[in-house]
Amino acid sequence: MSHDSSSARIVAGLRAWISTASPGAMLPSSRALVAQYAASPVTVQTALRTLTAQGQIETRPGVGTFVRAVRLARPRDYGWQTAALGSPPARFPQLSAALRMAPNDVIDLHSGYPDRELLPERLLRTAFSRTARSNSVVSRSPAAGLPELQAWFAAELEAAAPAGIMPPAPSDVVVLPGSQSGLSTAFRALVGAGRPLLMESPTYWGAILAAAQAGVEVIPIPSGANGPDPQELIRAFELTGARAFYAQPTFANPTGIQWSPGLAGEVLDVVRRFGAFLIEDDWAHDFGITEDPSPLAARDDSGHVVYLRSLTKSVSPAVRVAGIVARGPARERILADTHAQSMYVSGLLQAVALDVVTQPGWKTHLRGVRQQLAGRRDLLAAALREHVPDAELEVLPRGGLNLWLRLPDATDLPRLVRDCENGGVLVAAGNEWFPAESTGPYLRLNYSGPNPGAFPEGASTIGQALAAQQQ
Repeated sequence: MSHDSSSARIVAGLRAWISTASPGAMLPSSRALVAQYAASPVTVQTALRTLTAQGQIETRPGVGTFVRAVRLARPRDYGWQTAALGSPPARFPQLSAALRMAPNDVIDLHSGYPDRELLPERLLRTAFSRTARSNSVVSRSPAAGLPELQAWFAAELEAAAPAGIMPPAPSDVVVLPGSQSGLSTAFRALVGAGRPLLMESPTYWGAILAAAQAGVEVIPIPSGANGPDPQELIRAFELTGARAFYAQPTFANPTGIQWSPGLAGEVLDVVRRFGAFLIEDDWAHDFGITEDPSPLAARDDSGHVVYLRSLTKSVSPAVRVAGIVARGPARERILADTHAQSMYVSGLLQAVALDVVTQPGWKTHLRGVRQQLAGRRDLLAAALREHVPDAELEVLPRGGLNLWLRLPDATDLPRLVRDCENGGVLVAAGNEWFPAESTGPYLRLNYSGPNPGAFPEGASTIGQALAAQQQ
């Protein structure tokens, strides 16, 4: 008799025995089964592994093999946790739809991350391979980050600094586990719970979430097609006594706007006048299309601008590394908060990020990304103009990853999002990007996602869903 047929015979015999045994009953020993079935130990072990994989028996090392108890589904009561937890200190916004993982068979216009083909995969794999052979795999990094990576972040700002401005030193940089961590740290360290924080509206949903978690009081500042109105900013500083303003001057998420040099100078003057911080989120630094980024932090050496730059989207979502540049006591408070929250950032991930951005191919890769983003942006924008003529693109962004689509006032936004999904297209409702009430129905559409060839089909689905509401 072959091994397979002998094992099947043992399985069938044990199944019959299990059907009459009580849950938890001990099976005969392997030696007894060898004798009972006149089989080899290997054949008996094969049969036992088969029954274990089928969930009929379980082995307890050093004790024996037992009939697996049937675990019946039953409702779970976690009501006791209500009293133990009490009321939440604040009503946190839900996680954004932009983080939702899309199935392969849908058109993905909702995501906040670029497609895999826009990432430096070859550089990344080389970096991981090289770093895996280094001491980074068995050592921890300094609390403020790897000195070489600190120096790289500082040098990037120095390259953009005009004459007469003292560039930041590497010691002004604190490396963080992603920009979301950096926002939370900046809001806690520089603002504090219960104190006012001025914030562009609309703005990045993650900043709204970080502000809620830090317990700060958000004061929305309207930001139009050109950016915030400096006079509104002045009024808000005067009325609230705020000492910090969070903004995205370059390729803002979700609108894609970029402040003009004149507006940037006016905002800097206002911030300095009120002795405040400008928390500059340069999230899209590596995604310029027809315009290069020009960080406000490069124009300030007085410590008013606290600068945050992430590498997560441009290098890889698997490499969550960011840097925050701050000077003076503000930097010490940020470092103390970072140390308390995360101790230090993985030295392995820092080394990988540093390897990628210092390879000769990094700049070449970014030039290629710029061309691809331009084509994708223009393709989606043209498709929206053709298939959704009643909507308006208020800005054709000169960089970034997103289009900000203004829909007609009477649009039922939740229904539109639902109908688009039923039609195989995922979109992100714009109300997630407003720190207060939305000023109208918007969609944020990512043109850096997968399968750009399907953009016209996706735009057509949006147009059909919108037209169905107007009938």
